[in-house]
Amino acid sequence: MLVDVAPEHVEGWAEELASLTAGLGHLFARPEPREVFADLVEGLLSDLGRKNGWTMAVRAGHATPHRIQKFLGEASWDADALLAEVQGYIAAHLGDAGATLVLDDTQVIKKGTQSVGVAHQHCGVTGDVRNCQVMVMLTYAARAGHTFYDRRLYLPAVWAQDTSRRRNAGVPEEIAFATKPEPGVEMLRGAIDGGLPFAWVSADADYGKDPALRAFLHENALPYVLGVPVTLPVAGPPGKPYQPAVQKTGDLLHYAIARDRWERRSQGEGFKGQRYYDWTWFEVTLPGQQPADGFAHHLLIRRSTDKKQLAGGRVDFEYAYFLVHHRRDAALPEAVCRTGVRWKVEENNEQAKQTTGLGQYQVRRWNSWHRHVTCAMLALAFLTVQRAQHPDPGQTPAPGDHTASGNAPEQGDDQGKGRRTEEMTAYR
Repeated sequence: MLVDVAPEHVEGWAEELASLTAGLGHLFARPEPREVFADLVEGLLSDLGRKNGWTMAVRAGHATPHRIQKFLGEASWDADALLAEVQGYIAAHLGDAGATLVLDDTQVIKKGTQSVGVAHQHCGVTGDVRNCQVMVMLTYAARAGHTFYDRRLYLPAVWAQDTSRRRNAGVPEEIAFATKPEPGVEMLRGAIDGGLPFAWVSADADYGKDPALRAFLHENALPYVLGVPVTLPVAGPPGKPYQPAVQKTGDLLHYAIARDRWERRSQGEGFKGQRYYDWTWFEVTLPGQQPADGFAHHLLIRRSTDKKQLAGGRVDFEYAYFLVHHRRDAALPEAVCRTGVRWKVEENNEQAKQTTGLGQYQVRRWNSWHRHVTCAMLALAFLTVQRAQHPDPGQTPAPGDHTASGNAPEQGDDQGKGRRTEEMTAYR
């Protein structure tokens, strides 16, 4: 995690940062945008409380924010070309054949109606409907660190269908309305085509319930662990006489409770220590969707270690469901570990907003949004690479990445965790 990055760390990396920005000078045809680019990235990495055009202009010694505003809005350069360089930098310095690609979206609360893509829509930051922009992000979570690898601005239907707003915001004609998983598939395809090394894909239920995303992952024989709702259609295990039929994920809870074969494992390390839950899984089939050759589908059920007070005053365990597409030699411990890797995108959201100014832009148009966000991604990638190359003395790899076993201490029979079974043998 980068939450402990201090200003002195960044100051000590000044030479590496200057080398990085200078090496990207070929993206700009004139010397002035090269200079402003370096100033902007340095500003995004600085200890400024707010990282907008004015504050970064003052820090860089500019009389007004005009140079930064022109760089983001009018100068001639390609944000996608910079993105390709960011992706190459990540692959070169963090590339890991065991990494996980994590899909998720994050929001920036906005005022007004003119900023591209802003609308009253669900805001994960607050958990309700707010006036906000939504960006779909792809995180690269590797052994050495995790950072954003790709981005897409979500364009709500009210924007996609409004010719005047699109024109005023500079939205390209070819951009049509797409559900959030659709740009997710585009980004995954780009990672594959670009030769990025990785082993698994992870996402929450907003993406896991999408059949087109799952079909793409099946077609490309990619292991995944996806959060799914209790209503996702599944079949299995074979029912016994007088036992309820399994037609959706929630139906398997009856079998899990009756079988009582739970295994306590950590989902990864959080700010308060290891995240321990109880886990069990069942092999299932998806109606109309076959796994890749040599793969199987399992439904993984997570249970809280203690009962909690739930909505309506009911006291019970909390449950969550994950669909796992894995090679048949994989085992539950690795699947559990991969569910925890999904939190890396949440850490990236927090770090990028607090540390590299991801959500502190003062731009409204399509091109300028992509330019700012890509520069913020470069700044976050730089921090991640520097921490990987210059770890603090005594620093150890973070638990919860793909190398962690996630094992809990052995549990006694008196704790009611059931017996270990062949299907829950420790992953080696």
